[in-house]
Amino acid sequence: MDRYLLRYFLAVAELGSFSKAAARVNVTQPTLSVGIAKLESEVGARLFERTTRRVSLTPAGSRFLGHARRITQEYEAALREVAEAPRLKRVRAGILSTIPARDLERVVAHHAKHANAEALELLDSTERDIANRLSDGRLDAALTILRPNLESFAQETLCTEPYVLFVSATHKLAAAESIDGGTLAGETMIVRRQCEGLPEISRYFTNRDVRPSFSLRTLSDDRALSMVAAGLGITVAPLSFKKPGLSAIRLNGFDLTRDIGLVFSDRARDQGAPSAFVEAVRATYGVMRRKTR
Repeated sequence: MDRYLLRYFLAVAELGSFSKAAARVNVTQPTLSVGIAKLESEVGARLFERTTRRVSLTPAGSRFLGHARRITQEYEAALREVAEAPRLKRVRAGILSTIPARDLERVVAHHAKHANAEALELLDSTERDIANRLSDGRLDAALTILRPNLESFAQETLCTEPYVLFVSATHKLAAAESIDGGTLAGETMIVRRQCEGLPEISRYFTNRDVRPSFSLRTLSDDRALSMVAAGLGITVAPLSFKKPGLSAIRLNGFDLTRDIGLVFSDRARDQGAPSAFVEAVRATYGVMRRKTR
């Protein structure tokens, strides 16, 4: 049943006049009459007695009146309830694909506890894609590496970490604190294909005449580090990638670091108030910094 038919019916029933009812619901009288006829056809009974002097409800119309009022009241109550319900604030956050999964897990777990009606939409992607989406407003914030091309955005540094050599805990070099890259000439390497520092890493070994063989090239950091732990080869990665089964060794003369931080879109910056996601990231990296000191 179309709701406008109930509006027509109630207007006629309350005013006792087709012309007055038409004026109330802002339609012409012929339109109102057609609507009442359609309603009577749907319910299968005449709802009004019409004379030249007055319009009154039939017995069927009187029975239908209470239902029509309740239906209308329920519908209006439903609209009010929906309109008054708190609307979830949605935060769209870009996450650099080389952020360790366990770090992101901590952020999301903290957010789940303190969301305060905030919905979180995460995009796992590359530096370039994240920068482009920040520029055109498709992201509110990003957890990524802070680069000069992002200087036009508001930023917040969370941590700075070095790149180190990872070997299996059972590797012959596992006990070393630092080594020179030139001693790795006979080693087999695993290549993290998404690594942001790959050009610098390649240059470091090339300058030392180290051209190792490769046992694995992968887009998955988790797989790369798992294979290092299993003894398939060695790799260079940010220190935060360290996990059981791995030893981290400093490479002499290799000073590459990465600054991890929050970057805010212009819209998020203008809104000012931090979101639950931002607070979750700050809390997570604050705890991580305290644990590593």
